[in-house]
This record gives sequence, structure tokens and C-alpha cells, in this order.
Amino acid sequence: MFNSQAPNPDDLPSSRQLVRSTVISVVAAAALLVTVVMPSEYGIDPTGVGSVMGLTEMGEIKVQLAEEAELDRKATQNAGESLAPTQPAPVPQEGSSLFERIIREFGISVAYAQDAIRTDEVSITLQPGEGAEVKLIMLKGAKANYTWTANGSQVNFDTHGDGGGESISYEKGRGVAEDSGVLEAAFDGNHGWFWRNRTGDPVTVTLKTDGAYTDIKRVM
Repeated sequence: MFNSQAPNPDDLPSSRQLVRSTVISVVAAAALLVTVVMPSEYGIDPTGVGSVMGLTEMGEIKVQLAEEAELDRKATQNAGESLAPTQPAPVPQEGSSLFERIIREFGISVAYAQDAIRTDEVSITLQPGEGAEVKLIMLKGAKANYTWTANGSQVNFDTHGDGGGESISYEKGRGVAEDSGVLEAAFDGNHGWFWRNRTGDPVTVTLKTDGAYTDIKRVM
């Protein structure tokens, strides 16, 4: 057995010292919460320190993107439910009997469906806080050129796709005046853009597209 010497009572912290250490720890944690965590995660900056350090803007971006992703998900779900009785038939899948029938009766091929050119222009006016979504119906690998502008203002946007149980996010942005590029479908389905007006005035978004898609539709 080992005999250990009991600590000297004078070497142990007093109750007053323990309470003081606990209070200091709580105050330090509260200070970090208010000056760092709240601004960087939630965009809440009661002290103004977060703005100086650039944390508040980062938190606001996180909150807005999260809100818009949730609104987009709900809007897509609600639109799908409300349009179910009259919505267009699903995009035919390669290898399916419907796809083969189209090829046989109309003499077209997958390559043609991916290269056929269509051109459209759509303008949507968004009131403050309002969102809208436009989708192109595309086959996997098909490409469409696009350009959209907020006509002198700015919007938040999310370029994404869904179909056949799959979904993908191509690009997101906050406070963007315009965007352009080539949208290549990652799978058969709906591919396009969601915009939300976070300004205090109406904003008109104009979208121009040309490329290999069979239809263009406003989802919400």
C-alpha cells in the first residue's frame, strides 16, 4: 500500500476563490457568445464588435441562405403537390418504352435531344421579399446558355436541379446583379434558377436562354 500525504488545507482554493473562478468563466463564455458566436452564426451583433471584425456579414449570409434554401424546398414541394393533376408528363428516360416509342415514331435520337436548340426570354417582377423559380426540362448532358439580370438591382439566387429522385445545387449567390454561363444537366429533369428579392423595392429579373431543353416553366 502507498501512503499519500493529505494536502495542506492552505494549498486548496477557498470557496471564495472557486466562486470567483466560476464567475470569470461564465463572463468569458458570455462575452464570446455575444461578440463572436452570435454575429458569425446568426448575424446578431448587440455590441458592434462583430461588424468591426466582419463576422456579422458572414452570419447574415448564413442565415439568409438557410432561409432561402428552406423556402425553396417548401415552394418546390407545394408547387409539385398543387400542379400534380395537370403537370406535364415526366421527362422520358432512356431505355423506357415511352422513350423508345418517341425515337421510333419521330425518328429522333438522344444526341439530337441533347443538341436541339430552343430560345426563350422570361421577365419576372419580384416584390420585396418575394421569390420566383424558373426551370428548364433537360436530358442528362444537355447544355443551355443563359444570362439573367436584375435590371440595375440585386437579388439572391440559387441555380439547382431536381428529377428522378435526384437533386443538385450548381451555384448560389447573395446580392447579385446578374449572372451568365452554361447550364449542363447532371441528370434528366428540371434545371434552373430561384431568385428572391431582399431589397425594399420591386425588382424585375430578365432571363434569356438558348440550348437543348424541351420546355421552360415557372414553378413558383
